[in-house]
Amino acid sequence: MSETSTILITGGAGFIGSSLADKLLTLDYRVIALDNFNNYYNPAIKHKNVEQALQNKNYKLYEGDIENIDDLEEVFSKNKINAIIHLAARAGVRPSIEAPLAYAMTNIIGTINVLEMMKKYGIKRMSMASSSSVYGNCKANKFSENLNIREPISPYAATKSADEQICYTYHHLYDLDIYMLRFFTVYGPRQRPDLAINKFTNLIMSDKPIDMYGDGSSMRDYTYIDDIVTGIIASLNYHQTGYEIFNLGGGSPVTLKEMISTIEEVLGKKAKINQLPMQPGDVDKTVSDISKAQSLLGYHPNTSFKDGIRKFIAWKNK
Repeated sequence: MSETSTILITGGAGFIGSSLADKLLTLDYRVIALDNFNNYYNPAIKHKNVEQALQNKNYKLYEGDIENIDDLEEVFSKNKINAIIHLAARAGVRPSIEAPLAYAMTNIIGTINVLEMMKKYGIKRMSMASSSSVYGNCKANKFSENLNIREPISPYAATKSADEQICYTYHHLYDLDIYMLRFFTVYGPRQRPDLAINKFTNLIMSDKPIDMYGDGSSMRDYTYIDDIVTGIIASLNYHQTGYEIFNLGGGSPVTLKEMISTIEEVLGKKAKINQLPMQPGDVDKTVSDISKAQSLLGYHPNTSFKDGIRKFIAWKNK
């Protein structure tokens, strides 16, 4: 993909989308961002995320919703788009249990709308955010892309699994190049306020107790934002096959207890812990096998968890 290409990022004002946009702009891509600025968390955070990009002549921002065909027509009809990074989605495992229909509408119907726009406007290439949650409570030591994912344990995970199948169908029927990127717990500057690392850091800094679900032995494969951005850009430049699924993870899982103690160490402050039972929909562990992405994309995450936490807290203290 040439650096003069125009990339549409759906969900472009969010944590990952805005970080990706900033990086693409430094590489001289033209970027179009589409975001609905909904109130899942304070929209002012998203507006702040795009402040820097809005100063760049190669950046254009649209406020619109992937569920709304008219909003998509506005973007696609007025711009010559070379590729799409589809990140727009309703995120979060626990909220999806409360509002499954809303998750299905955005994550499945919204994705079909984007695919229909690709078909209509002759756009042949898309990389899309899937999720490590599709693996459910997988018992494998490492989660590889060829594992059975027929047992998702939340509506959010089920929608992402459905997206992978729908995207394969459009690849098969219309010869679209589509790459599904299973993200493993992304963290770093601009991380959503509802996610554990950001939430725990704020609470510890404010001397407030944190809710720890389970005994602290649950594990997550945390992935620093810069590594995720590098992986997404690598998928833009992948041309060997027309449809693939790639794990983008950090490669070194961390227990919940270790995560809390690392934040404590970097902050120099102890957490007050309120221990609670595991919550419905939460998986016990995520452990990425990233050998496929390493081999085909040249993906090599290089930010250790402690270094990533240091960078995140330095950003919060700016």
